[in-house]
Amino acid sequence: MQRVAGIMVIACAAIVTAAAQQGVEPPPVIFRSEVNYVEVDATVTNAAGQVVNDLTERDFDVLEDGRPQKLATFSSVELPIERAAPSLYGGRPIEADVRTNRAVEGRIYLIVLDDLHTAFERSPRVKAAARRFIEQAVGLTDVAAIVFTGRNDASQDFTGNQRLLLEAVDRFVGRKLRSAAMTQLDGVTEQMVGTPQSATPVAQTVIGADINKDERAYRARSSMASIRKLSEFLAAVRGRRKAMLLFGEGVDYDIDQAMGSEGATSSLVIEDIRSAIAAAQRGNVAVYTIDPRGLFDSADAFVETAFVLHDENPGASARQAVDARAQGRRIADTHVDETSLRAELRIAQESLRAIATDTGGFSVLNTNEFASAFDRIIQENSSYYLLGYYPTNEKRDGRLRRVDVKVKRPGLTVRARNGYVAVKGKPAASASAADSASRRLVEALGSPLPVPEVPMSVFVAAFKGTAPKTTIAYALEIDAAKFAFTEHDGVWADQVDVIHTAATPDGKLTPGERQRLNLALNAETYARVKSGGLRLIGQIELLPGRYQLRFAAGDRSGRAGNVLYDLDVPDFTQDPLTISGVALTSQQSANAMGTVRPKDPFADYLPGPPVATRQFHQGDRLSLFAEVYENLVSSQLHQVVIRTQLRDLTGAVVAQTTEARASADLHGPRGGYGVSADLSLAGVPPGLYFLHLDAQVQTAGLPSVTRDVQLRVIR
Repeated sequence: MQRVAGIMVIACAAIVTAAAQQGVEPPPVIFRSEVNYVEVDATVTNAAGQVVNDLTERDFDVLEDGRPQKLATFSSVELPIERAAPSLYGGRPIEADVRTNRAVEGRIYLIVLDDLHTAFERSPRVKAAARRFIEQAVGLTDVAAIVFTGRNDASQDFTGNQRLLLEAVDRFVGRKLRSAAMTQLDGVTEQMVGTPQSATPVAQTVIGADINKDERAYRARSSMASIRKLSEFLAAVRGRRKAMLLFGEGVDYDIDQAMGSEGATSSLVIEDIRSAIAAAQRGNVAVYTIDPRGLFDSADAFVETAFVLHDENPGASARQAVDARAQGRRIADTHVDETSLRAELRIAQESLRAIATDTGGFSVLNTNEFASAFDRIIQENSSYYLLGYYPTNEKRDGRLRRVDVKVKRPGLTVRARNGYVAVKGKPAASASAADSASRRLVEALGSPLPVPEVPMSVFVAAFKGTAPKTTIAYALEIDAAKFAFTEHDGVWADQVDVIHTAATPDGKLTPGERQRLNLALNAETYARVKSGGLRLIGQIELLPGRYQLRFAAGDRSGRAGNVLYDLDVPDFTQDPLTISGVALTSQQSANAMGTVRPKDPFADYLPGPPVATRQFHQGDRLSLFAEVYENLVSSQLHQVVIRTQLRDLTGAVVAQTTEARASADLHGPRGGYGVSADLSLAGVPPGLYFLHLDAQVQTAGLPSVTRDVQLRVIR
């Protein structure tokens, strides 16, 4: 497949100039917050615990530090849970190859798996609980993200794709340190000491030290820092309730210590807990804490010890190890008993309870039944009130402001965050219109969620590139209806900026591109762009791996939007036979909008630009392009039969093409076969269909591969 960078052109006699494309480092993620505006979401329930959703603005009073505040905004939010059965063909799920930011707003869940404070043996419980919540709670219009506190290479950015979320959960492994009480028990010694009653020294059991104390403090502070940063990350999302689910066993550090260096460290841990709570309050993030330990059983700590002892003495059974340790406890009066374990549990759960209570969430503690708690979380994030006000106290003093939300109707209970920390320092200087537009574009690029201010859709497909990289072709379609075109002498002009980059699971951004499109359109093209939109064709080179592609676009009016695309970039040089992504176009869809093509990898293979729609009109004609790659080491000549079929939901073939390709065409042991096909939709009834490609090596024992694309035919 030849890939060339052509001249930037737009259909129908438009005049377009563009700034030279350049590889640029992605701009830092910057969020803007309206410092003198406070937003609070509130859940109201009756005596039976049922959500009350018929209240009005007049039913609420909001007080800050005891002073009534005038509501500037009020809304009652009702979000139905929309389930979407996965598109199945041949028993396999078919995921869409187009992403959009046009979806109806749904719930936002940030699932934090605290691997630093979850015991290894309880990893399956955490994974089971988190999987259950995702399967139960994440609906068609919802988004969720998975974050680990102790590792940054296994997370999943915000997505509505349950498969990606579940795969991230499955990577969870608890790494909590052994109980402090049990660690002290390991260091028990007997020492001869004198007593006031006798000059003869007597044997006395001396408790050991917690050799992991400093590491416990580090982990506690690290987890709290994660919560703080994540809350700050979500602070820019306005007009939405944001729920953080924290799965973990709480801070594993005795914050009650008050002497010497231990007291100083304890103060730092306490301050970090407060900072995490303050950030969640400031960002209006409700935190729900879920302790996977369930009902407390002190035997769990001894079972944990058994794993360690068994590793040290593989010849002993786990039961023998537990018995030996229990016997050691009975012999040595060390005061490391169930009371010590319960004290550790109390400290850990107090941290969980404080984080949840102070941010408007709740704790799930001392229970083995999570289903009802999950139902309650879903309910609270599906039906709530959003209250906004400009505080009468405008001081930027960094002090805690107490917020009380009250309802006037008797017999009702309201839950909301109970305060926030005011900002400090001077406000930022006002920016010029151009600077504001540029800043808004950068904010859209860095947003963790789709920004629909400028509706956008993107098609992405992976093709073999120049080793070791893979070529990612894309078609970005932008709704230009609200762009600020200006007219002069029959020419409509605007300046549109488009940025794209790719983020790895550990948060690293690859160098991206920023393209400036200086549009000057005649009347006919202007009408088409305003009604149909603007399409940008291009390509990106990436190493194989997991990425989230981020596209943002905006014009000089300051309007900007983004669209996110989760992509597993394959290595096409490994498997014996593979198929690239599938690029689609049709005459009607391609001509519906203006197209800019700075880098069109399909110019020689498709009759029109690839489109980011999978909805085609009856009577239209589909054209597609894909590649089949062969990495067979055998020098035996053979053929590869490639079929392209349009199938309905029953599997019946509506239209098809078949071609046989000779391995001699590859010109070497590694290469690809280009696949082009045209399929008429004339007479095809409206409905859901699958475009099915399969390639089969016509030699016994050699592989076959398939790829399916879902599309819809409309009248």
